[in-house]
Amino acid sequence: MTAPDPMSGSCDFLAGAGEMATLMRAYDWTTTPLGKPEGWPSGLRTAVRLLLNSHHPMHIFWGLEATFFYNDPFVPSAGPERHPSALGRPASESWGEIWPVIGFEVAKVRNGGGHTWYEDQHVPILREGRVEDAYWTYGLSPIDDDTAPNGIGGVISILTETTKRKALEDSLRASNRRQRSLLQQIPGFVAVLEGPDLVYAYVNDAYVATAGARGYLGRTVRDVFPELEGQGFFELLDEVYATGVPFSAQDTPIRFVDEDEDRYIDFLFQPIREQNGPINGILVGGHEVTARVRAEAALRAERDQARHREVRAHADAERVQLALGAGAILGTWHWDLPTDRFTVDEGFAGSFGLDPALGTTGIPLAQIVATVHPDDQAGLAKAINDAIQRGGAYAHQYRVRRTDGRYYWIEANGRVDRAEDGTPSSFPGVLIDVEERRAILEERDRAAAALRTLNETLEQRVAERTTELMRAEEALRQSQKMEAVGQLTGGLAHDFNNLLAGISGSLELMQNRMQQGRLKDVDKYMVAAQGASKRAAALTHRLLAFSRRQTLDPKPTDVNRLVGGMHEMIQRTVGPGIPVEVVGASDLWPALVDPSQLENALLNLCINARDAMPNGGRITVETHNKWIDERASSKLDLPEGQYLSMCVTDTGTGMPPEVIARVFEPFFTTKPTGEGTGLGLSMIYGFAKQSGGQVRIYSEVGQGSTICIYLPRHHGEAADEFDTIKLDALPRSEQEATVLIVDDEPTVRMLVSDILEDLGYLAIEAGDSAAGLKILQSDVPIDLLVTDVGLPGGMNGRQMADAGRVKRPDLKVLFITGYAENAVLGHGHLAPGMSVLTKPFAMDAMAARIRSLIEAVKEAKR
Repeated sequence: MTAPDPMSGSCDFLAGAGEMATLMRAYDWTTTPLGKPEGWPSGLRTAVRLLLNSHHPMHIFWGLEATFFYNDPFVPSAGPERHPSALGRPASESWGEIWPVIGFEVAKVRNGGGHTWYEDQHVPILREGRVEDAYWTYGLSPIDDDTAPNGIGGVISILTETTKRKALEDSLRASNRRQRSLLQQIPGFVAVLEGPDLVYAYVNDAYVATAGARGYLGRTVRDVFPELEGQGFFELLDEVYATGVPFSAQDTPIRFVDEDEDRYIDFLFQPIREQNGPINGILVGGHEVTARVRAEAALRAERDQARHREVRAHADAERVQLALGAGAILGTWHWDLPTDRFTVDEGFAGSFGLDPALGTTGIPLAQIVATVHPDDQAGLAKAINDAIQRGGAYAHQYRVRRTDGRYYWIEANGRVDRAEDGTPSSFPGVLIDVEERRAILEERDRAAAALRTLNETLEQRVAERTTELMRAEEALRQSQKMEAVGQLTGGLAHDFNNLLAGISGSLELMQNRMQQGRLKDVDKYMVAAQGASKRAAALTHRLLAFSRRQTLDPKPTDVNRLVGGMHEMIQRTVGPGIPVEVVGASDLWPALVDPSQLENALLNLCINARDAMPNGGRITVETHNKWIDERASSKLDLPEGQYLSMCVTDTGTGMPPEVIARVFEPFFTTKPTGEGTGLGLSMIYGFAKQSGGQVRIYSEVGQGSTICIYLPRHHGEAADEFDTIKLDALPRSEQEATVLIVDDEPTVRMLVSDILEDLGYLAIEAGDSAAGLKILQSDVPIDLLVTDVGLPGGMNGRQMADAGRVKRPDLKVLFITGYAENAVLGHGHLAPGMSVLTKPFAMDAMAARIRSLIEAVKEAKR
């Protein structure tokens, strides 16, 4: 299959030199529910363009199947397990280990649940063959799609993997916990100071490693550490010795001799008492925490810088956008909120009709507000107060009076920044001239109002014209309907008159030959009459299939196995000059379908393909699993969901559009007179629709044709084999059995009774449902009920059988019907012990079905 050229037509959204842009252009998107990129919805195209041009890790989940897209910055997080195999696949397949967690979140956003945001979310993923703990800060946002039912086509995620930072923070927190625990047990460095002069009596190795080898024992702490004078440690030691109150501190800076920067320690000064006596020393314990403190400081600085960059970038972007898009900047201001000092530049002062000299020294806010139009002052005050309370961006339009006495429209744009403690700190901003822009907007509003009036007039005229067209279309549809009915009845009359001529002529000649005693010719006419009646039955079945009223016997079916089983027969039928290739999809879903009708449909399609290749060619039968999304649903006239397809492709003459538009009409055929009934494709169409599926034709003149049958997926296992009926002549049974026959046609009751007599069974007849139910509710032993579906007497055959089963719950039932009232039969879902046989039926087929049901009853009673 040749990949589409994504850079042709309207696929410029896939442009780019990055790895993922290259992969997306080379990807065969026709293997996914999305189809070719030029047909993607506008929302997806915009999101993919944003994805490929972003320097931040991003990915997209599109549609019900959550087709997965991602960009170059996300590749390291995807890892070799998923890159590049995850591209274009359903996310549930690529991210199976975490989809139960994030799949619910993605579906919630896609279903209109709004945006989500998570920080340091624990989402383990598969890496290098094993599941690793991973942490992510990410948000999920909906992607607009006008073609989706709720206006949302997919979900975009902007994310950052925070596993390393989280590990560092966890390590730091664990270190803090360990250090606090160690301090409680006096771990780390330890020293013992004795007497009021605090003379070293003991130091451990950790103390020496921390402060260096200084000859501690016998010397006072002031002698050993002269550089600590003025750092507060000696004063604390003296206070602990004097008061007996212990002292501890964390993250305390300490500067040793010949060192250029502080180190940090957690320490404890614990007084030592003689037993029930005065204090005679101090136990010093602690732990150096320089690495942790510096790491925390670096982390805070990194966060502050990132936050500052974000705020500055946001403010700069807003100001640039405003300056470019809204007009000229008139002036600027800066309001220092803690001191309430409001300074402005010359342009700002001139815009408010104020003395420019006051701008640098500070102008009272009340003096500025006094020049604002009276009608706008309350709104301005509220906008300023709201911005100060919430922080962040501020924008407001109002009118100010200049030195000429006239009012002009301006727009103030600024931002309230906060100090580290969260209090408002500054309020800078710019003034923009919007006088001309508002005049344009007002003119636009006037033009829009005039346009609305014009549109309303046009809509009224269009509505009147539409009503006239609808009447004309209704008259045309009625004419076309009558033409179609005429074509249908004409074709039926022609075919049935031919068949009836053969049947009636054969019966008449049989009667004449029997009267003349010429019995040797009777068999010839009998064969002719039977052949014509079978062709009439086949014609009836085709008509019922077209009208979606044939009796179906659906079973869970492995379509690959069905196609494979017919391969040899199809090859024999089309002849050795046309090779038949079968390509079955791996893991094909099962379908709930009548296997014999599907076999007939497949054989018909292959015969049609053969006839379309008079000079030879190739037939390919393919099966596929299909996800029908909203876009494909409207195109195929199918509900959204999971389907499987069976397609027959030929390399023949193809069909023009006007033929494709009519091929499903009954009795329409392009074959010469006498070579086709015109019911083959109409029968396949009716069978597919009755099975909950669809048929579609893809063909071009000279390029061959592909006809696909789409069937709903069956969520269950396929049957191991299909039931078959043995049609061999059956001997009389040695078992006694009683069969109740209920049919309003005496001839049918007679034929079934004769079959039962030949089998050695007793027959009881009833002509309507009331009489049949009376017998069923009696004490007469009955082994099998054979009943028509459409019955007089107030109940149909299914209702009568269900009522009879109240008293006889194990009663076997065989429905015989010439008209498939599918709703009556339960839409193909019969209760256990019930089966169907369609009229007209072969006598040996009826005999075989009755014998198998009776023997099943007898076997169950043993």
